[in-house]
Amino acid sequence: MNIAVIIAGGAGVRMGQDIPKQFLNVFDKPVIVYTLEAFQQHPMIDAIEVVCIDGWHDVLKAYCKQFGITKLDNVVSGGANGQESIHNGVTDLMTRHNSDDVVLIHDAIRPMVTAEIITNCIKVCQQYGNAITVIPCAEAMLLTADGLSADDQIARSSLKRTQTPQAFHLGDLADAHAEAQKRGITNSIASCTLFVELGRKVYFSVGAEKNVKLTTPEDIEIFKALLKSKNSEWIK
Repeated sequence: MNIAVIIAGGAGVRMGQDIPKQFLNVFDKPVIVYTLEAFQQHPMIDAIEVVCIDGWHDVLKAYCKQFGITKLDNVVSGGANGQESIHNGVTDLMTRHNSDDVVLIHDAIRPMVTAEIITNCIKVCQQYGNAITVIPCAEAMLLTADGLSADDQIARSSLKRTQTPQAFHLGDLADAHAEAQKRGITNSIASCTLFVELGRKVYFSVGAEKNVKLTTPEDIEIFKALLKSKNSEWIK
């Protein structure tokens, strides 16, 4: 079984809005619904779990009914940070699903994820045991010690920019979070960094520049432009 875990536990303070950014409406549809639809429509995804900010569970469930998200398996509360939110989702899944099931951790605020990205992530995970969606680093990368200047660089060919989804077998993910708790690792930035901090190798799947994370108001404008471009393609 392949299960999508959508992380929607953040408040989105950088967006400068009164409601969480994952629930902002773009062209009369909440951002999180675009994300859910990508996994709902994918034939390889069997179930969807949402880790949701408290106070918004009922709103989320209502949206799922309104927009036909029939694969919704459960909604659980988010934690104090991303690592804790993912842990909450994994702990809940372990009560109902098998350890060898594939879990795809995905940001609710990456609504432009494509079917190709999801498929490749699942296939790489099935082959290697995990899969981290990445794109090449196209910019020159400078190394700074003071935040004001640089006298060294990092070869961009040796760097990857990570995105989501990030896929793991459920049992491996649960084991990693348990080990992290024992070792006092409580605020790893992402599942891929958690695995690396634990000394575990991660494998790459193919991402895309359009798989943007909506963090600022400018990102919302980019998302709107991408949607308009996509709609124009449909019209043709």
